[in-house]
Amino acid sequence: MPLSTPLSNTSGKMEFEDRLRRAIERGEKTRDARGRDEMARELSLEELRTLHSQYRFEVTEHIENCLKKLSDHLPGFKYQSVMNEEGWGGRISRDDLHLVPKKAAESRYSRLEVVITPFSPSGILEMTVKGTVRNREVLNRKHYQKLTEFDRDAFLELVDLRVLEFAELYTATQ
Repeated sequence: MPLSTPLSNTSGKMEFEDRLRRAIERGEKTRDARGRDEMARELSLEELRTLHSQYRFEVTEHIENCLKKLSDHLPGFKYQSVMNEEGWGGRISRDDLHLVPKKAAESRYSRLEVVITPFSPSGILEMTVKGTVRNREVLNRKHYQKLTEFDRDAFLELVDLRVLEFAELYTATQ
């Protein structure tokens, strides 16, 4: 019997080591499979560029509509489309002449610019908002979302909020 005891311990030890080795192999296979799935889910650079263009077009159209409505409600503002190296979007602006008796005339400039920045490999859609009311910067914001997690309604709501914020800031200083 003394011989069988060490053998059963050795056999139990070997059995555990075999099971341990197989468990480690299964874990590695699971990790590799998960990595392949993640890589398949990640979009290529060209697919991200296409998504950026699609989302940029939708958001830019909304920006244009919001800014034109704002310029309709605030006389004197002129709408301009923005398409340059900084991005795509729109701008409303106006120049006012402030006259005070016995003082020099003062030019007061107001504008709101909302732009979607060009595509970058980081895979985000980024919007920059700059607002000036009577020569004072009142807004300077950046908002972004990952292209793979883009929430159209939430992003359009951000456009609305920034335009409404500017309208309130502008009318409060009249």
